[in-house]
Amino acid sequence: MTSNRISACPLRGQVDPRLVRFSAGATAVVLAVVVLVVDSARPLGLFLLASQVAVFAFTAFVSFQWSVWAQLYARFIWPRIGPPTRLEDARPPRFAQLIGCVLTAPAVVCFAVGVDIAGYVLTALVLGVTALNAATGLCLGCRVYLLSQRLRA
Repeated sequence: MTSNRISACPLRGQVDPRLVRFSAGATAVVLAVVVLVVDSARPLGLFLLASQVAVFAFTAFVSFQWSVWAQLYARFIWPRIGPPTRLEDARPPRFAQLIGCVLTAPAVVCFAVGVDIAGYVLTALVLGVTALNAATGLCLGCRVYLLSQRLRA
């Protein structure tokens, strides 16, 4: 019996690039909803944003393959499109998730204490970058990771 779960990938530290784009798209949707509702439904907006911060943190520090977006992808998308033709190193997208966490965590605090303009700026920045990744496959956080590795060497 063959498993179709992303987490069953035999190569540790590798990720399906389609999963990365799906995750970016799902994140962009959540952040767009936050931007739209945080003014009128602050508790819902804060809950969604805090939940996304938790997803960013889990993905950055634990695993891309076990994140909530990866599990949805594995159950509903991957069975319909089949296995990937190639895998990528998971470190750059995980670093990008860390950047997302570092930018959205203060946004939650800003919204919670009433400094809405800073919360909107931080959330919109991450929304823009994730939407770019989802639409084009260009991961700016991944590029920063790769640049930092070149500078370290």
